[in-house]
Amino acid sequence: MRQLKSIFRIAGLTVLAMALVGLMPAVAEAAEATLNGGNTAWILTATALVLFMTLPGLALFYGGLVQAKNVLSVFMQCFAIACLMSVLWLLGVYSLAFTDGGSANALIGGLDKAFLAGVSFDTLSGDIPESVFFMFQMTFAIITPALIVGAYPERMKFSSVMVFSGLWLILVYAPVCHWVWGGGWLADMGVMDFAGGLVVHATAGTSALVLVACLGNRQGFPKQLHPPHSPGMTMMGAAMLWVGWFGFNGGSALSAGGSAGMAMTVTHLSAATASLVWVVIEWRKFGKPSLVGIVTGTIAGLATITPASGYVGPLGGICIGLAGGIVCYYAVGLIKQRFELDDSLDVFAVHGVGGMLGTVMAGVFAAASLGGVGFGEGGTMSGQVTTQVIGVGATVIWSAIVTWIIVKVTEGAVGLRATDDEITEGLDLSYHGERDYNF
Repeated sequence: MRQLKSIFRIAGLTVLAMALVGLMPAVAEAAEATLNGGNTAWILTATALVLFMTLPGLALFYGGLVQAKNVLSVFMQCFAIACLMSVLWLLGVYSLAFTDGGSANALIGGLDKAFLAGVSFDTLSGDIPESVFFMFQMTFAIITPALIVGAYPERMKFSSVMVFSGLWLILVYAPVCHWVWGGGWLADMGVMDFAGGLVVHATAGTSALVLVACLGNRQGFPKQLHPPHSPGMTMMGAAMLWVGWFGFNGGSALSAGGSAGMAMTVTHLSAATASLVWVVIEWRKFGKPSLVGIVTGTIAGLATITPASGYVGPLGGICIGLAGGIVCYYAVGLIKQRFELDDSLDVFAVHGVGGMLGTVMAGVFAAASLGGVGFGEGGTMSGQVTTQVIGVGATVIWSAIVTWIIVKVTEGAVGLRATDDEITEGLDLSYHGERDYNF
């Protein structure tokens, strides 16, 4: 009898164990689908910070660099782009960037989540609500075409700004975003782009240069240009960008943890280093350090560290800021003086060059021996750098070719350049019937 009871007891325990094993996947799945309040709160905050970068940060930064008769037009362009990109993001661009595109998944996503189809209050992306992830990524889609505003102020028609920006988001931003962050072919290769060196800065910078070549230079370029009308406004905008960039880079960790903390740390160090580098070069060259110069160095440092921010340590932050300050400074002169391209507010030289440089340097300073996260099993520095270079090349080529096509379509549809009379009067009055200053 005792033996029989033992057998039943063992059988019962075996059945219970099997049941628990069978439930483990379901329990694990339920755990994975649990909302993390701390991470959600951080990404909500980061989303607000990134939108703050565009409105008002970027608008003030660019607005202070143009003539007084054009400052309102820059504000209007940044604000209107933010509105248009938001609607397009909902209509389908988010889905193209972040959903499975079937057999073409490596190149572009599908439209399964157009209008946020299937996304409810309880739908999660990882351990945060998908609505929060949608909003966070929307702010990137807003600021990226807004960066290009710095290439064409004081001479591009408002209607062409809107048409160009809308087409650009769909045809340039969405595919590259999918390649890198949406599970596309560059993601499969293992390219490192933590917060947008390729997706944001390389695309915007390359497209800015192509647009400038097609649009033409400002009146009087390069000998008779007016100085920035309000360096103080530019500094205020740069300060807002610096603060907002913590959400840009730190938020890209999609969690409130060590990765976000280190991303913020190296972001700050890179910005500070590049600012000092820019001042030293300018001071030695011209005898006086300028406010516009130091804040331009800040943006160069921020742009350069962006792709590497979640992968490198403090040494990487300092070195990348140092390189960004030097290389971007001389890139400004090369574009405007050597090639005589009026990239008015240095979108390519600062954002494009900085983003590409930082993307390649991420492949170096991610090494564990240099304080980075390492390359994973079997990874090497040379292999990662090669992958980074391929990512840069693909992004630049795609952005350049597609932007040229978009420019030609926009020019045929609504025109491109304002008339000489409109430019002389100023775009504030010509297109918006308002002045920013009424003296």
